[in-house]
Amino acid sequence: MDYSKRAEQQPEHHRQHNSEEIDEGKKIRRLQMMMNMVMSVISQDPEMTVEEASELVANAKRAALAMFPDKEFAYDILYKPRLQRLMNERFRLQ
Repeated sequence: MDYSKRAEQQPEHHRQHNSEEIDEGKKIRRLQMMMNMVMSVISQDPEMTVEEASELVANAKRAALAMFPDKEFAYDILYKPRLQRLMNERFRLQ
């Protein structure tokens, strides 16, 4: 039996759950790509000032929380330490 026929035979709540999982996965990958881009720009742009980098970090946090409004704690344990370490290394902050 091919996948499309199996999908048609699944109860509606299973299809909806699968769709929600797929959407969540896409949002997570989008967030990861955004954070990787932010970190790359901060680490590689020799013209970037500490103020510009700080603004970029703040905007990235706002975007992440717009995508995942109830996940600020997760952001704080996953991304905040990485960004702080990068800022410290890049701009020799203490």
